[in-house]
Amino acid sequence: MPSPSQVRAVLFDLDGTLADTAPDMSDSLNELLMRHGRQTLDYQEVRKHTSRGGLALIKLGYNGTLDADETLQLRDEFLQIYARRLHDKTRLFPGVLALLDHLDEAGLPWGIVTNKPGWLTEPLVEKLQLTPRASCTISGDSLPERKPRPEPLSRAADLLQVDPAECLYMGDDPRDIQAGKAASMKTAVAAYGYIQDHQDPHAWGADVVLEAALELKDWLSLHG
Repeated sequence: MPSPSQVRAVLFDLDGTLADTAPDMSDSLNELLMRHGRQTLDYQEVRKHTSRGGLALIKLGYNGTLDADETLQLRDEFLQIYARRLHDKTRLFPGVLALLDHLDEAGLPWGIVTNKPGWLTEPLVEKLQLTPRASCTISGDSLPERKPRPEPLSRAADLLQVDPAECLYMGDDPRDIQAGKAASMKTAVAAYGYIQDHQDPHAWGADVVLEAALELKDWLSLHG
């Protein structure tokens, strides 16, 4: 494996890593639950599950009582609600903008690899004013495979024309680290993201666990 000084590109997960999407996701889920006469959920409970996506949120809201078809149908309804709220409360996490500025100034290309579908990823990235800056954006439907499979990350490295071994992938979910390691990349945990109570990010096998986004700048500088 390369030393940290050989990192030539950085890839990020979106939800829970670059952007704090939990407020809009939580509001959307609770709107769905109210629409169907269900009890709404506490924001902090929803927040912990945000990185797992729409299906996980539906299962959370319905306590896993639905069959597969019902879950998919409600997931689709949830996503339509969420599309209307996409950027109501969502903001970049503290320090993210300064981190991206640093990467740009250092000449390190960066991109986004998310399991979020493209029809939601693209408008959100645009609203966050990241579209002209990101060197690539890979969504959950860009390829047949999604994380934790390595193919989306490998595709991003190809687009950046950087060897995967010289890339670092940063995310807040175990499957992010699994995907990064499977793609032979360095990995970083965004521990400020949507970590569940039972999870220990230090046990995921990442190269570094970061409590704040800007700590990545410090880590790269220390090893550069």
